[in-house]
Amino acid sequence: MYNNFENVLICDHPLVKHKITILRDKNTGTNEFRSVVSEISMLLGYEALRDLPLKDVEVETPIETAMCPTLDGETPALVPILRAGLGMVDGFLRLLPTAKVGHIGLARNEETFEPEEYYCKMPKDLGQRKIFVVDPMLATGGSGAAAIDFIKQRGGKDITFVCIIAAPVGLEVLAKAHPDVKIIVGTLDRELNDKAYICPGLGDAGDRIFGTL
Repeated sequence: MYNNFENVLICDHPLVKHKITILRDKNTGTNEFRSVVSEISMLLGYEALRDLPLKDVEVETPIETAMCPTLDGETPALVPILRAGLGMVDGFLRLLPTAKVGHIGLARNEETFEPEEYYCKMPKDLGQRKIFVVDPMLATGGSGAAAIDFIKQRGGKDITFVCIIAAPVGLEVLAKAHPDVKIIVGTLDRELNDKAYICPGLGDAGDRIFGTL
């Protein structure tokens, strides 16, 4: 857990640390960058999905009949924040291919650095589903907090936010704005620069995922 907030978990897995280093390297090409983002997302997803509910069902094994656990409840919803969040969807879907996928489009105003909504489409019955909001970078925290606001306005309650890299200020903004939301972070970086980019960071995640540098 992050010392300042009980609802924050910073991953300490060596594979996550190793793969984030690959993402940081400016010489990592688009194909490898995209692939590694997916791999990290799957590792973080493993942790995020730890609390999925279970029920016992009867299964006939080659040896005997047994009561065995299987997933219970409504199918979870995965909500990437456009556009960079799309890079994390595949990793989660490898673990949970039946997940419903919504989308939130938020653009950062380059003068105020505040998020502006341009698209929002959610699965039905959000209040009955576990919801996983994904975005590679948590910088100012504004986009993450706004995305969760929109989800709550549409009935979402059981929400987890997952990112690969966070800045301390962004993490504090999100944790304070939504203390009921579990936040899972791949690594916590040093600070934001005067353009609100995470340092040392990895640059613009969306541009590097989609090759639009």
